[in-house]
Amino acid sequence: MYSHVTLGTRDAATAIPFYDAVLGLLGHKRFYGGADEGFAAWGEAQGDQIWVLPPFDGNPATVGNGTHVAFLASTRKTVRDAYETALSHGGTDEGPPGLREHYHADYYGAYFRDPDGNKLQVVCHLPAGQAGD
Repeated sequence: MYSHVTLGTRDAATAIPFYDAVLGLLGHKRFYGGADEGFAAWGEAQGDQIWVLPPFDGNPATVGNGTHVAFLASTRKTVRDAYETALSHGGTDEGPPGLREHYHADYYGAYFRDPDGNKLQVVCHLPAGQAGD
């Protein structure tokens, strides 16, 4: 459905280790860039990607009100692990892991912000018996 998502950062040296930890836990490897370059990308070079970098216009990165990126997790345990990993790498809580049945009966997600304040989510859509609780 999409080519890539770009999130702005004011501090790539902090943001990149955060994303290495969280996205690595979800099975997404960094394929481009690094702290020395001041930007990085995770995913597939010829597929879906997420980029973290300073804005091209040179102004400070800001967050979008009402905007967040949700990453799929294969298990509910992965949701919990990603949430804890995010918090231990400078992220902040926006909603702990749990069911959000107002979306659908099996919607299990967690919300957090990266060190720059970008809102992120990790979600598993599988029923409890299939979700690796």
